[in-house]
Amino acid sequence: MKQIDLLTERYPKLRPCEEAILQAYETLEQAYAQGRKLLVCGNGGSASDSEHIVGELMKEFKLKRKVYSGQADAMKAIDPDMGDYLANNLQGALPAIALTGHSALSTAFMNDSESVLVFAQQVNGYGKPGDVFLGISTSGNSMNVIYAAITAKARGLKVLGLTGQRESRLSRLADVCIRVPETETYKIQELHLPVYHCLCLMLEERFFG
Repeated sequence: MKQIDLLTERYPKLRPCEEAILQAYETLEQAYAQGRKLLVCGNGGSASDSEHIVGELMKEFKLKRKVYSGQADAMKAIDPDMGDYLANNLQGALPAIALTGHSALSTAFMNDSESVLVFAQQVNGYGKPGDVFLGISTSGNSMNVIYAAITAKARGLKVLGLTGQRESRLSRLADVCIRVPETETYKIQELHLPVYHCLCLMLEERFFG
């Protein structure tokens, strides 16, 4: 695909990941085509990546995303002036939730229960069959991500992993795992960003192109 070709042209080191990136895209494309959502989490820099991914999916990335005409008409029928304002300014979105940003819920759960299960608890609440869970972990062995992945599989979600080069618990659990060819944390994180930008670009082209 064009975006994967552009990615590997700019980052030749990622060529071994081409098939996994395509499989991850196809998993997400199928879920979004069926009206499902993405749940994503990670720790530290990977928590920031989780929020970044959600930002690229929930609003315009490169393309203009006008709301569908049926939605625009419904809003205008409720209130012509405000409906017109909404129709002209809202952007199409691909539903995604970062499990890293709910501070009241997370701190309450960690205070009352097992803190390592903070992501798993949210998957247990948000996750529905056909949704997708993306766990980001440079080691692939972050236990709060692993517990969330297990919960996701048990609830019928597809599980994607984004890790470093080494085989890991997450790579063994995931339906698809993109293992970028680095072993040091910061170098892994440097390759994660272009990978998920590529996925977001492909999804935007598919649904808003």
